Amino acid sequence: MTAPTDPASDPSAEASGGPGTPATPPSSTSSLGRNSIVMAAGTAASRLGGLVRNMMLVAAIGSAGTVANAFDVANKLPNVLFAILAGGMLNAVLVPQIVKAFRAHNAQERVDKLLTVSAVGILAITAVLTGGAAWVVMLYTDGWSAEQLALGTVFAYWCIPQLFFYGLYTLLGQVLNAREQFGPFMWAPVANNVVSVLGFAVFLIVFGGAPDTGINDLSEWNTPRTILLAGTATLGIVAQALVLLVPLLRSGFRWNLRLGLRGIGLRSAGAVAMWTFAAVVLEQAGVLYLTRVAAEAGNAGEAVAGNASYTQALLIYLLPHSLVTVSIATALFTGISKAAQAGDTDRVRSDLSLGLRTIGVFTVFATAALVVLAGPATAFIVPTAGEQGTALIAPVLVALSLGLVPLGGMALMKWVFYAYEDGRSVFWITVPSTVALVAGLAAAQIWLPVELWVIAAGGAYALSNWITVLLRTGGLKRKLGGRLDGGRIFVLHAKTVLAATVAGGAGWGVYQLVGGFDVLSFGKGWVLTMLSGLWVTALCGLVMLAVYVLLLRLLRVEELNGLLGPVLARLRR
Repeated sequence: MTAPTDPASDPSAEASGGPGTPATPPSSTSSLGRNSIVMAAGTAASRLGGLVRNMMLVAAIGSAGTVANAFDVANKLPNVLFAILAGGMLNAVLVPQIVKAFRAHNAQERVDKLLTVSAVGILAITAVLTGGAAWVVMLYTDGWSAEQLALGTVFAYWCIPQLFFYGLYTLLGQVLNAREQFGPFMWAPVANNVVSVLGFAVFLIVFGGAPDTGINDLSEWNTPRTILLAGTATLGIVAQALVLLVPLLRSGFRWNLRLGLRGIGLRSAGAVAMWTFAAVVLEQAGVLYLTRVAAEAGNAGEAVAGNASYTQALLIYLLPHSLVTVSIATALFTGISKAAQAGDTDRVRSDLSLGLRTIGVFTVFATAALVVLAGPATAFIVPTAGEQGTALIAPVLVALSLGLVPLGGMALMKWVFYAYEDGRSVFWITVPSTVALVAGLAAAQIWLPVELWVIAAGGAYALSNWITVLLRTGGLKRKLGGRLDGGRIFVLHAKTVLAATVAGGAGWGVYQLVGGFDVLSFGKGWVLTMLSGLWVTALCGLVMLAVYVLLLRLLRVEELNGLLGPVLARLRR
């Protein structure tokens, strides 16, 4: 339910489309694995750089405190706004229409118009929202002082322009994916990370780092700090978008600016756009409430998780999703879309089943690993958070991780609905899931102490994911002729849950044997903290992985080959 900051966060950012040779959909587990590995490599590189970027950001302003929470909200706004005002409509409308343009005699003209109209619209929206930054910040916060609101507003003036460049990045990425150039779209965030790391490094050199409790005294915070921090974040997104022009130009594609709506298929897509827009708005309404609850909790004291802590937990939670699930969904979506338009229901059902089973092999294990190793994983990935920051982030991560399995399934299922240009079903399924999220947050505010609000937010998020995936399963079963290959999917997940439970028990035993949370080297510098988190995570994780793979082999889980086969083949070479 959060808006993505790069393609790894949500498959909605990777839907294929654009002029050129249509992508060839994978027809087997092995080809799916090969295509996924290519994309996952770029995603892994961008994520690795993103972790360094995030580590330096936390070193500069902390993972809690007044400044960290103010910047977190402001820097999150362009992502949320993109999801509401552009992301859903772009991907629900552009992708099917560009796929159709492959068969048109005037494909270049149609695509030029689609891209131009979308870019102009996003630019106009960006200008309006930047001008209203103060009202937008007030909408997403609760219980903030006038001083903190003022800081958040200034940050927002610098960060909201990212909205246009997120849109441009997505538009150019649609063209690249359709031309079977998956790599550049996945590697482009590396440019963002390089710019951000350099900028945050300058910040640390000039202004120094934040204490473990974050920066709560705003008397020393000044305009140069704001410009360097927020300006660096926005400049990174600019680089991420513009770097895609290089592979596009080299491939021979030219985007000619053409205004006009006639002949590009938007009329037939109007209903889909309307329902998609409504679903995204409803979904982000839940995110809005979650952000306000976390903002209020963050002001309750230095030892209470707030927006910044939630964001750090979310970053770690999304890592397995972005590295594997998104790559599989992206590799499958073009084929599913073409099969749906051709009326080949059996092919859609087969590809969906293959995707859900392959994703499940990974996400079930990732859930067990994050639940067992939340503490050392946080210390390794965000070592600059310190002992207190890690203690605040880890429980939120555990709660979020309970929704990782349905997140993978619901992401792929959503794009099957969109392949059939069915935005209405997506909207109505979003209603109960959003209600569940809001109800869980409201219950936490009523019955739980403020220290547990953000942990409860992670649990409510996970619950909403389960509701979504169950309802989408029912909807797709009806759409695909009453059959969804449910038996194979259920058996696969039953086997993986059994194997992951045993593996998780083994990993927990090793974790306790080496000393648990107390063995992490806090207070001795972030390098030692990171190294202690690394060796504990690696040791326990390898034990868990060995047990998991062994049990899956014994249980004859063939889908394991779809994940390990391409990797092992590359290692042998």
